Amino acid sequence: MPENQELPRLDVVGRPVAAPPGVVLVLHGGRSRSRESGERKRLTYARMLPFAWTLAAAGPTVYLLRYRYRGWNAPFKDPALDADWALGEIARRHAGVPVVLVGHSMGGRAALTAGGAPNVVAVCALAPWLDDSDPVEQLAGRTVLIAHGDRERYTDPAESYAYAVRAKHVTGRTARFELPGAGHYMLLRARAWQSLVRRFVLGSLGIEPEDPVITNALRQPAPGGLRTVVPVSPR
Repeated sequence: MPENQELPRLDVVGRPVAAPPGVVLVLHGGRSRSRESGERKRLTYARMLPFAWTLAAAGPTVYLLRYRYRGWNAPFKDPALDADWALGEIARRHAGVPVVLVGHSMGGRAALTAGGAPNVVAVCALAPWLDDSDPVEQLAGRTVLIAHGDRERYTDPAESYAYAVRAKHVTGRTARFELPGAGHYMLLRARAWQSLVRRFVLGSLGIEPEDPVITNALRQPAPGGLRTVVPVSPR
């Protein structure tokens, strides 16, 4: 039982569907170390709401996870433990329904770490905080998309590239996208971030046809498909 009896907790975004075609679990960012409660809705939580609302409007049931603590807190990896709990709870509520994980920063790390759960079919990590200690074996059989902006100041795009290279050996369906002009908080080029996530998630769940650009990146052997650029749309 968690130390905080109220957390972790799943917040439903939008109107829950009785028999959804899929479930999306959204994991927000945090800090390297912090035992502060995850009860308060901070900017890290609010940052993921546009993604959650966009996806919920398209058909799947969407949950935002409230962690017990703000921090990753290695070696405990608290958000990944909470994600494991959430995936078990989702399996209980929605037996047999496929799940896609979407995480940002620390949440991206938690999503990739927890991606081996039986009900997970795909993982989307946005500006993930990673290093060479992060495992990839759990991603076998999953579809993985990683995205990073080139104005990143808080997490290392080189680390997400190195992780994608390692993951590609475990699951051939791994792609990584680069967003020129985009930074860590996904405010710059917000529409491009949200469009990429929406197309990946809905294609992975079979709600919409797979996006050809994403599919092409997934099919390419490393290093192809791991530095696919999301172009800036002309105004």
